[in-house]
Amino acid sequence: MPKNKGKGGKNRKRGKNEADDERRELIFKEDGQEYAQIQRMLGNGRCEAACIDGTKRLCHIRGKMHKKVWISNGDIVLVGLRDFQDDKADIILKYMPDEARLLKAYGELPENVRLNEGVNALDEDDDDPNDDYIQFEDEDIDRI
Repeated sequence: MPKNKGKGGKNRKRGKNEADDERRELIFKEDGQEYAQIQRMLGNGRCEAACIDGTKRLCHIRGKMHKKVWISNGDIVLVGLRDFQDDKADIILKYMPDEARLLKAYGELPENVRLNEGVNALDEDDDDPNDDYIQFEDEDIDRI
């Protein structure tokens, strides 16, 4: 039988439940930072995000958050912009849903950002809810 030379197994790597749901202070953006909404996960610690300033950026999840904070489509995050690459950014912080609602209430996020829905980050000013439906006449149905 081989001796165990490691420091523990799978459960040690997981660590303790750090009680992430406790109240934390709301962090606002500073110079060189921007709010963004995740549009698509790409794998390998990367994702595509639509920033509030109107540009899509390829974002990299920082090592401190990797495998500890799960990010999915539609999440509101704080990204650090790069001076040398405008189309890339680094995810600094993921906002919890209640924190994202507070940001929207404080006016940090624009009104056309959907918080609870996934892929589409910004609305296209859909004022008429009947645009998505097609009306068929009775004679059209008879032809089918």
